[in-house]
Amino acid sequence: MCFSKKIIIPILSLALSVSTGDAVAQQTIIPMPQVLQTGTGNFVFNSNTLIRTDGTEQPALAYFREQLLRTGRIKNRVAIDTKATTAGRSELLVTSRGAEDLPAEGYRLTVTPSGIRLIGKGAGLFYGLQTLLQLLPASANGSAVIPCVAIEDAPRFRYRGLMLDVSRHFFTVEQVKDLLDLMARYKLNRFHWHLTDDQGWRLEIKSYPELTRVGAWRVPRIEFSGNTLPPQPGEKATDGGFYTQEQVKEVIRYAADRHIEILPEIDVPGHSMAAIAAYPELCVTRDTSIKVSPGSSFAKWFPGGGYEMYVDNSLNPTSEKVYEFLDKVFGEVAALFPYPYIHIGGDECFKGFWEKDPAVKRFMEQHQIKDAHELQGYFISRLNKIILSKNKKLIGWDEITEGNLKDNVAVMNRFGEKGAKEQTEKGMDIVLAPGGNGLYFDYAQSASDQEPSSHGGDAPAWKAYEYNPEYPSLSADQRKHIMGVEGCVWTENIPGISKLQYMILPRMLALAETAWTNPGKKDYRRFAQTALPAHLADFDRKGMNYRVPTGFSYIDTTITTEQFTLTIPQTPVPGSKVFFTLNNRPPGDFDHEYKGPVTIDVPKGKSIPLKTIVITPAGRRSIITRTLLDNSDKQKK
Repeated sequence: MCFSKKIIIPILSLALSVSTGDAVAQQTIIPMPQVLQTGTGNFVFNSNTLIRTDGTEQPALAYFREQLLRTGRIKNRVAIDTKATTAGRSELLVTSRGAEDLPAEGYRLTVTPSGIRLIGKGAGLFYGLQTLLQLLPASANGSAVIPCVAIEDAPRFRYRGLMLDVSRHFFTVEQVKDLLDLMARYKLNRFHWHLTDDQGWRLEIKSYPELTRVGAWRVPRIEFSGNTLPPQPGEKATDGGFYTQEQVKEVIRYAADRHIEILPEIDVPGHSMAAIAAYPELCVTRDTSIKVSPGSSFAKWFPGGGYEMYVDNSLNPTSEKVYEFLDKVFGEVAALFPYPYIHIGGDECFKGFWEKDPAVKRFMEQHQIKDAHELQGYFISRLNKIILSKNKKLIGWDEITEGNLKDNVAVMNRFGEKGAKEQTEKGMDIVLAPGGNGLYFDYAQSASDQEPSSHGGDAPAWKAYEYNPEYPSLSADQRKHIMGVEGCVWTENIPGISKLQYMILPRMLALAETAWTNPGKKDYRRFAQTALPAHLADFDRKGMNYRVPTGFSYIDTTITTEQFTLTIPQTPVPGSKVFFTLNNRPPGDFDHEYKGPVTIDVPKGKSIPLKTIVITPAGRRSIITRTLLDNSDKQKK
């Protein structure tokens, strides 16, 4: 990026147009409704507002009233009126009457100066209440002024998911519940619970108690850099945890009250080191020295692609004892989780130990299986029959389709368009979660080395927002197989709740709008400049962690100029401040505070490094941007 002479650049490309006007309040809803018409005037919502209902959807109303009391200190009386069709003066009418023509999960919300009317049923009514909560101002303290609006809304996709890996790092029941609350606010409805991997088995299985007694615990390690020290002789496994089946039932009930269904993942045949540590007979090598992996130290990657495992982490696909194990495990999983699908992983299965084992080779010859990929297909087909016998359906990552698999299974696509085209051509239903399109929230949020440690790559929020899963190369019939989209959070580098919040926010909000709102209604400028700042300010007040947007849309650039005017129209989080330095030192709250346009003259033959940082009212800081203002002869050549 190169300019000359005098430059005036507003520092914040994601500036907030702060206003108390009704139109602005209506434009802060995330995800943006499909149809939104602004009205004239406001409705005053306070404790005198009667909530009238036809008696349906009591859990949704209870949740709504709890949020009202918590966020706005508003406590309302509820009256049941089975014949109510219109809202009286100073009333909120919540009814399922008239919802028959609404799409699944759809609702109608009308706010007038005299009353509020919400029509919906099931999830639709719940989502209408979430929209109403977002219309309440953050400053509500016993009374709230709600702008008049007419909304008709329904989701674009039926599957709107977020995956949390609790194997690499364990998260408590309460932390999972908090995440479910956040998902509900933004109308995400599928929680993909990644419960097992090499680093820990997190689900109580009564048939195999060693899975949690042994498999849920590993030796403590600080990092996962590919060189993690393996477990040492006599070292105690103290890092980990697991969920009892009663705790799982509690979480399922909690999610159901928020219209969230839980997709459990039991990762097989690869990524099974925790299970093998508990029951070594499950793998080909039957190595009794195998321990739960404390990190990623058991694989060697090669520049040409692929990797080699030093320790066996894959189940033996030729052993009947393995299928007996899977039958009991998936039987208990199926009995616990009401959701129709069970995720079996199926990705990154290392087959090297299979290929070396004489018994496996004989099995392949007897069954006319030509290679290890086809052997994995045999395993997936056997497991699919087990899952079908439990009245469930199988879903797994892209690799489950390898090896000439002919079973009718669903795919969670992490590789993008090419795979999606092949999978839907075969008639497979798919959920799209490609990391390359911004849906891996364990990636860094920019290319800056100031970002916290991450899984690799960068996935800024705009990438998740701009992603369109309905690829142009797919036919209309193929697009019908798209169940929806999902953001994934792998936790190798996420040891606790603060970093989890930082990594998913604000990207989860971008995902929510991609999953819910039709493309023609999406507008990144509105999302970033008007809606997002209001939600970030709410996170700031609540003490939640999140990535503070930077001053510039870029992190590091050079501008050729003799004079530069630094202009800041608004800050990306209401109430935040911008500080800057001109001496190449990192800025902080003790440096120059921007209070108005600043003109910077750049002497001939010199360059000046302008560095900026945004600091929110709660003290959260953006990463630092660097703009080199260059008036040197070298640059002009």
